Amino acid sequence: MNRAITPHVTPQQPPTPTREFSMQFTSTPRGARLGRRLVSHRLDDWGYPCDSAPNETVTLIAAELTANAVRHGHVPGRDFHLRLTATAAATLRLEVADTRSERCPTPAAFEAPPPLDEESGRGLYLVAQLADRWGVTPRVGAPGKDVWAELALNTA
Repeated sequence: MNRAITPHVTPQQPPTPTREFSMQFTSTPRGARLGRRLVSHRLDDWGYPCDSAPNETVTLIAAELTANAVRHGHVPGRDFHLRLTATAAATLRLEVADTRSERCPTPAAFEAPPPLDEESGRGLYLVAQLADRWGVTPRVGAPGKDVWAELALNTA
């Protein structure tokens, strides 16, 4: 895993997934919890056991991104969408889309940890530390944003 903040540039075209899980969830704490649990179960089904580093890392990233979708991206009556893909190039990609486009995180805000006396604000900093790449892009064909993170797996 890369501990340095990487540029938040969306790849021109994400690699073609070999496996995909996609689902819409209610924009509630229960929906966020269910999304996180289903990510862990799906990764286990794909051969990444629940106690493996890839499963634990992507599940933690899912917890942060789904919680942010509920807390910061919630629009009454609108759900959030989660998509998990695995590629032949040994990359796991998690995308969480919400309908709030005006509340978009800025990459520069997560280059350093938040002050110790702050009660919140560590979620995307953790994502930046755990993921090999992450970023934010506008949703295509709908209002809102898509926050994504990628974890490159060692194939050796």
